[in-house]
Amino acid sequence: MKKPIITIITGLMLVSLASCNDDEFLAVQPSKETTEQALSSPTAATELVNAVYNKFLSFNESSFSWIGVTSITSDDADKGSDPGDNGTDKDLMDALTFTSNTISINEVWEANYQGISRANQALQYLPDLDIDETLKARLIGETRFLRSMFYFRLVRMFGGVPLIQGVPDIQNQDDINAANNRVSKEDIYAFITADLQNAVENLPTSYPNTDLGRATKGAALSLLAKVNMYQENWQEVYDLTNEVMGLGYSLTPDYEDVWKEIGENNSESIFEIQGRGETPNKGVEGYFVVQGARGAGGWGWGFNTPSEDLASSYEEGDTRRDATIIFRGETLWDGFLVAETVSNPMYNQKAYVSKTMESFNGGDWESNKNVRILRYAEVLLMNAEAALKVGGDALTPLNLVRNRAGLESLNTVTQQDVWKERRWELAFEHDRFFDLVRQGRAGQVLRAHGKNFVDGKNELFPIPQAQIDLSKGKLTQNPGY
Repeated sequence: MKKPIITIITGLMLVSLASCNDDEFLAVQPSKETTEQALSSPTAATELVNAVYNKFLSFNESSFSWIGVTSITSDDADKGSDPGDNGTDKDLMDALTFTSNTISINEVWEANYQGISRANQALQYLPDLDIDETLKARLIGETRFLRSMFYFRLVRMFGGVPLIQGVPDIQNQDDINAANNRVSKEDIYAFITADLQNAVENLPTSYPNTDLGRATKGAALSLLAKVNMYQENWQEVYDLTNEVMGLGYSLTPDYEDVWKEIGENNSESIFEIQGRGETPNKGVEGYFVVQGARGAGGWGWGFNTPSEDLASSYEEGDTRRDATIIFRGETLWDGFLVAETVSNPMYNQKAYVSKTMESFNGGDWESNKNVRILRYAEVLLMNAEAALKVGGDALTPLNLVRNRAGLESLNTVTQQDVWKERRWELAFEHDRFFDLVRQGRAGQVLRAHGKNFVDGKNELFPIPQAQIDLSKGKLTQNPGY
């Protein structure tokens, strides 16, 4: 059953967001008094926050460039498509030969600051709106959760970045300086943590059906645990994941079902980008079609194909292999036969949309399929990894994930075991490259996969030259670029 719709931005919201053009970083605001009056109803205030959610539907935020940066760079994936189609720069992502002028990197930078701008717009007005205080606190918590997601994407890619805490005033030199200067990654992580702590305090553990898909306390706790994992704050990771494990989440019995429509917003789901089947369609722009099989009998562009290294890494009997990878010539779960004539031997099944067994909205570009961001399985694996660091039961959460995949329980568990499970469980969920970096083995693993990883350089992506130019040289570049 398809989930209820989160309402999109309406004409009323144009009053507050017309000056926040996605192509402009600094904007002059309309009359605050007029805007607050226009927004002082539960519906209008909620739609203000929905505009922040909607950024995750954008092509530059969650689709082609993000796929290139997070997945094609890793050992889980190859560029795919045809040899002559580089997808602008996905061949550079695949080889790790990108530069500060590579378009995809600048698109991801711009997209996340556009999202931050929307969140800051909402947070400027929400505190002063004449609406129910409980609703107001919840909407602020949702917005701060979403803002933390944008900053988390940026800090993992670039390290320290400009910290924009409010709506910039082009007449204020401090605001201009903030937009043009990087702060440390520690400062960004502290800001993310403060946002998520507010979200934990103000978000509910669940919503009625009419609001499914909104950020919950469990989502804020899970993201906070993940943020702490990337800072190696293992006691916090352990405590936070234990708290999430007490909220009633559970694994979907069949791993393959997680990626079907029937698995959306279920007991394993912690946070998803909501695709919506409405007129006009509102899904993640291009996410599914760019990864669909290419060539005769195909249905997409064919990028981000599973690597042979990933395919051969699974333990025998692991059901996640077939649920993650579409093989040329196989019959999929909905009865669709993948033609032998498609261009590549493998494709990403997590990005497959059934046009016969799901409520396909006719929009290949904006499918109403959700994109999973946080799942309970990852919480269990974070808990297991943290338990190894601080002392605790790592076997139980790890074996829950293994058993669901059809594998026998382990009797002992090592760090390598957890890392393997993360790879198999979370393949194509946009974490593998960053995982390898935080584990300190990105160079070793990626060079073995034929990628040009340079230690001391490729742990971070380059600050886009376009942004350095806009700052008139005030933004500093990362080492090696």
